[in-house]
Amino acid sequence: MYNKVLESVEYLKSKISFDITTGIILGSGLGNLTNFIEDKIEIDYSEIPNFPHTTVEGHDGKLVIGTIGGKKVIVMKGRFHFYEGYAMKEVTYPMYVFKMLGITQIIISNAAGGISERFSKGTLMIINDYINLFGTNPLIGANDERFGPRFPDMSAPFSRTLMEKAKSVAEKLGIKYSEGVYLGTTGPSYETVSEIKMMRTLGADAVGMSTVPEVIVGNYLGFKILGISCITNMATGLATVPHSHEDVVTTAIKTETDFCNWIVKIIEEIGE
Repeated sequence: MYNKVLESVEYLKSKISFDITTGIILGSGLGNLTNFIEDKIEIDYSEIPNFPHTTVEGHDGKLVIGTIGGKKVIVMKGRFHFYEGYAMKEVTYPMYVFKMLGITQIIISNAAGGISERFSKGTLMIINDYINLFGTNPLIGANDERFGPRFPDMSAPFSRTLMEKAKSVAEKLGIKYSEGVYLGTTGPSYETVSEIKMMRTLGADAVGMSTVPEVIVGNYLGFKILGISCITNMATGLATVPHSHEDVVTTAIKTETDFCNWIVKIIEEIGE
């Protein structure tokens, strides 16, 4: 895997003439953040050696590289999911590429279902912890110490510094936000009423089908991570209509203005 990552990195470095320290992963319906990128370079995932291809609506499948608020960024416009049939190492492959590109901090976003009754459709939630219900772990298998330690610590998977910066920026911009625990599960089916009751009992505030594998690998690789969920639907038992991916994407798009303004200002303030 190390050599495969090197091959991907060498290709990207042939397209990029500057250093980047901030990476961003965009969830379903949140792709318009790339409209705020200046001097951008767009690279289809299909062009990058060893990179998987995204298959989900709302995930364009491009790396967008350029400048936001004077800071160099690399943005994944579309991610990979376990439910697409990818192995966990493939789902999290971009994280290894980011590490070897010199990235040190990552903002991870997602569309999620709201479990907490404090939420409503369109709520933006800073993720302060996660619960892994994928039934597996992306670090299972032989460990390559060139990437990270065999047994990485997960006592603070999200950067307290970045979380406080996000809160400060939200208050300056007048953006309403909440905070809570994200629970990751495989999908692609939505959860049952009983499953949501169980998740609430476990302490989850939101549920989704991504993010947790990336956060685990991100901590393993030594990234500072900020996680933000867009609550695009209320979970089963709280929702008044059946779930659909189209509705998820529609709600995310409606929330994009606040989301984009928030992320842009965070990037401006967190520095290189």
